[in-house]
Amino acid sequence: MSKAFTKESTGSEPGDDDDGSAGLPPLPPGTRNYITPAGYWRLRRELMQLLDEERPKIVEVVSWAAKNGDRSENGDYLYGKKRLREIDRRIRFLTKRLDIAEVADPSAHHGRTQVFFGATVTYATADGSERTITIKGIDEADSLQGEVSWIAPIARALLKAREGDEVTLLTPAGPERIEVLAVQYPKPG
Repeated sequence: MSKAFTKESTGSEPGDDDDGSAGLPPLPPGTRNYITPAGYWRLRRELMQLLDEERPKIVEVVSWAAKNGDRSENGDYLYGKKRLREIDRRIRFLTKRLDIAEVADPSAHHGRTQVFFGATVTYATADGSERTITIKGIDEADSLQGEVSWIAPIARALLKAREGDEVTLLTPAGPERIEVLAVQYPKPG
C-alpha cells in the first residue's frame, strides 16, 4: 500500500490526548491536584530524566539519521521522530500536572484516626473480608500496590470517617456498608 493512503496518528484522535494523559482520569472541576511529596518528586524526576537525558539522545539520533538522505525509508529517522512526539507529549503532561500540583504531606496526620488524603485504611466489607488501601493522588495511585486515587468511589466514601465508623459505598450492585477498622499515616520524617 502506498504511504499516501496510510494514516499516521496526529494525537487528535478520540482517546488520544495531546498532552500524553490518555487513560488517566481528569481532575474533577474545581478541585486541586493533590499529591504526596514522594509522588511529586517521582513525577519531577521523570520530567528531568526526559528533558536532560532521553530527549537529547533521541534528538541526536534523529539529527544523525536526517543527514543520511532519504528520510521516507529511514527507520532511525521515522521511529526517532515518533519517539520525540511521545516524549514531548509526556513532557507537556508532566509540566501541566506539576504546575497545578498541591503537595499534601500525609505524615502531618500521623497518630490520627480520621481518614484524610494519604491515609492507609483497613476496612471490612459486609461479607467479612478485609482490605487495605492507601489514598493517593490521581497521578501517583497504583492499584496493583493497593493505592487508590482520592477521587475513587472507595476513597470518597472513606474520607473524613474515623476508626470504627461504618460508611456506605455506592457500587454498581447497589450500596454496600463497610466498616473502617484501622487508619495509619507515615511517620514524620
